[in-house]
Amino acid sequence: MAEALIVDRIQFAFTITFHYLFPQLTMGLGLLIVILKGLALWKKDERYNQSARFWAKIFAVNFTVGVVTGIPMEFQFGTNWAKFSAFAGGVIGQTLAMEGLFAFFLESSFLGLFIFGEKKLGPIGHFVAACMVFLGSWVSGFFIIATNAWMQHPVAYNVAADGAVGLASFWGLLTNPWIVWQYPHNMIGSVITAAFVMSAVGAYYLLAHRDAEYGKIFLRLGVITGLIASVLAAFPTGDGQGKNLAKYQPVTLAAMEGLFETKEGAELILLGQPDMEKLQIDNPIHIPRLLSFLTYNRWKAEVKGLDAFPRENWPTNIPLLYFSYHIMVGLGTIFIAIMGVASFLLWKRKLFEARWLLWILMLSFPFPYIANTTGWMTAELGRQPWLVYGLMRTAEGLSPTVSAGNSIFTLLGFMGMYMLLGLLFLFLVMREVFHGPAFSGPGKH
Repeated sequence: MAEALIVDRIQFAFTITFHYLFPQLTMGLGLLIVILKGLALWKKDERYNQSARFWAKIFAVNFTVGVVTGIPMEFQFGTNWAKFSAFAGGVIGQTLAMEGLFAFFLESSFLGLFIFGEKKLGPIGHFVAACMVFLGSWVSGFFIIATNAWMQHPVAYNVAADGAVGLASFWGLLTNPWIVWQYPHNMIGSVITAAFVMSAVGAYYLLAHRDAEYGKIFLRLGVITGLIASVLAAFPTGDGQGKNLAKYQPVTLAAMEGLFETKEGAELILLGQPDMEKLQIDNPIHIPRLLSFLTYNRWKAEVKGLDAFPRENWPTNIPLLYFSYHIMVGLGTIFIAIMGVASFLLWKRKLFEARWLLWILMLSFPFPYIANTTGWMTAELGRQPWLVYGLMRTAEGLSPTVSAGNSIFTLLGFMGMYMLLGLLFLFLVMREVFHGPAFSGPGKH
């Protein structure tokens, strides 16, 4: 059973990590495409329409691969995690069904209209279609976050005679206080990814001396939205999510911050290595009392350390949790710096000639993917050892009849299939980038 638990967790971690590479870009691009279409209507400039068509094609490729890679995860609830499904299906089945409805019907239907129906819809109708694609992707994301938020902080449920939980209030499920900060923080993370990808393509065009007018459009929009989103990811959404942890999962906060002892005026550790034998941070670089202030807005406030909680309730992999969290925060800080400098040079009308910064923007696009991945790792590793926080431990959710060998076999199958999908995705996206926005006119699909 212990081997099956490890393999099943690795399999789900692999499939969901690979899957989330795609929706994070489509959710962010949905907003940027709406902005491009709005600018086209406002400025009466066909270049913005061309830009929107170009990014809609990349959106479509992302959306398709995201759907294909997302389907196996829901099957895993019934195969590898059958006890969890039996226990919590009465609650999470509601939000997962709603997500499927919006993802497959609203988003996909209007995406088809947006790509193929421009001539019949007209400028206003085409803009409305873009708005509906954006709305569908963000509402779909909301229901996924609502599902995860319930696992992090279960609310609005009752316990049946057989021990399973059922939904007591659908409205209570959707207004879970955990969602208040997790949802905007996650969606802003997707905007950061899209902004960096758009900026990277724009920088490439300028560095390659081709499609310069479109490259400038991509850079302006990517840099401005990237700066706004990067700041909002840190404050207030990141700060608010940290306060959520302090209130509902204080043991997770202690593990993320590497705080082994309860302290008044707790320091914020910037760098260091967790030593699980000595229960301390080696080679720490810290700012005195800052953690207390960030958590409770008081310099001398007491912050509970890991010593305040039973060891069986500590996150099961504290070093990985600690490093995931610090990578996310560190990259987020770098994003603010990059987009801040780029925005300043854009304001000074020097960005398009600053080749050193164009190279940085072009090569930086993978890092938001890393930041979003480590952000989700922080959320999921922090919830351990609970599958549903305080209600069901992860080891209790396994399917008793699925062996470790079966899970390894299917994991290898997923790896092979996803490798082929990844190569196909890269080929299709790079083909669109090399063709350029001018290739994306009406009828050129």
